[in-house]
Parts: sequence; C-alpha cells; structure tokens
Amino acid sequence: MPIFSALDISASGLYAERVRMDVIANNLANVNSTRTAEGGPFRRQLVILKSMGAGGAPYGSAGVRVAGVVDDPTPFPVVYDPGHPDADADGYLQMPNVSVVEEMVDMMTALRAYEANITAIDATKSMLGRTLDIIRE
Repeated sequence: MPIFSALDISASGLYAERVRMDVIANNLANVNSTRTAEGGPFRRQLVILKSMGAGGAPYGSAGVRVAGVVDDPTPFPVVYDPGHPDADADGYLQMPNVSVVEEMVDMMTALRAYEANITAIDATKSMLGRTLDIIRE
C-alpha cells in the first residue's frame, strides 16, 4: 500500500463527513417546516455511507463513499394546534420527523469522525516529511 493511499482514504472520510454535516444542517433548518413542495411536512434525511473496499480508489486503497441520501421513514409526530394554517379539520398538525437532540448527536459524531480523519492526514504528512528528511541525510 503506497503512502498516498492513507491520504486518499482520509480524504474520502472527510468528504463523507462533510456530506453528513450538510444533511444534518438541512434537517435542523427544517425542524419546523410543515409544508414542502411535495406536500406535507419535511421528512428527515439520512446519509448512507458505503465502504469502497480495496481497489475502490487510486493506488488500490480503500475508503468510504456516499452511497446516497434517503428519507427517514419514521412517522410524523402529530400535535394539536388548531390555529395553525396546515392543521386538519380536527386541529391536528403533522410536524417534521426531525429531532433536534438526535441531530445534535449525529453532528457531534460527524465532527469527531472529521477530526479523526484530519489527525490521520497530519500523521501521514508527518511520516512523509520524516521520510524526506531521511532521504536528504
């Protein structure tokens, strides 16, 4: 495994975690959106990550890739709010299936994974620099 494979693997992890953060930010932005273009409340989105396995990236390295972004199929919570314009005839309103607490936990795990990939890149850069120092000597 060439030394640059470690950089490719960490870069794929950085990209995947950035996509996760984008989706989490979108979920949080729509936590109170009761109306969408498709009709109904906003449905929480989830990122599906897939291992690339050996040979999935240049230099025969592994890594991760974003396989897709899918809607969360959990049912919408219903609240009683007869004054809301989107409430039904009985006064009940379907809210988005986004939990702020769940999104915050997902955001922290994405952040930690991003930081871990940055640390791996820094370690790889340090190894490369040390290797160049040895060659120069």
